[in-house]
Amino acid sequence: MPTVVVPFRGTEGKSRLAGLPLAARASVREAMLADVLAACAAVGTTFVVTNARGLRTAATLVADDGRGQGAAVAAGLEAAERAGSAPPFLVVNADLPCITARDLLALAGAIPDDGLALVAAADGTTNALALSSPELFAPVYGPGSAARFAALAPARALEVPNLIDDVDTVADLERLSGRLGPRTRRALTRLQAGARA
Repeated sequence: MPTVVVPFRGTEGKSRLAGLPLAARASVREAMLADVLAACAAVGTTFVVTNARGLRTAATLVADDGRGQGAAVAAGLEAAERAGSAPPFLVVNADLPCITARDLLALAGAIPDDGLALVAAADGTTNALALSSPELFAPVYGPGSAARFAALAPARALEVPNLIDDVDTVADLERLSGRLGPRTRRALTRLQAGARA
């Protein structure tokens, strides 16, 4: 069974959702995380790296020291290793509310020997990684990161729509409404109802 690491910045993340009231933004972020974690829990042990307070989850929480996504993922992988978790190691962003367990298993199954598999976002950043070993990870996130990750080891890039389609804006939520996980779908319904009120 894979081991999964999910970095989660909490309510201060997703600045492009900033047009929403703080409570609504927090609700959407937490709903997306809950859908991601439901898929992760179905495939393996999950570690969430976060500084969010009061997060309720069965996943193991790892403190985020605020040095960015690369450092958060490294901390999650280190915690997973200390806990004796087994490979493969998946790294999944928290803004993928369409994700399913099948998507994660496809990602894990695509890892080449001593290598990694990845799914790039439409903008060339990296939404999901699968590592045969945590030692393959390097903190190369940012614009164009998918190509940098692919250069670290033998790599396979996957086209998995539920892992490609991340959410940065309310328009993204509306565009993906037919595929959203149940918690995110409810959060979107509440937003739409509030907009009509």
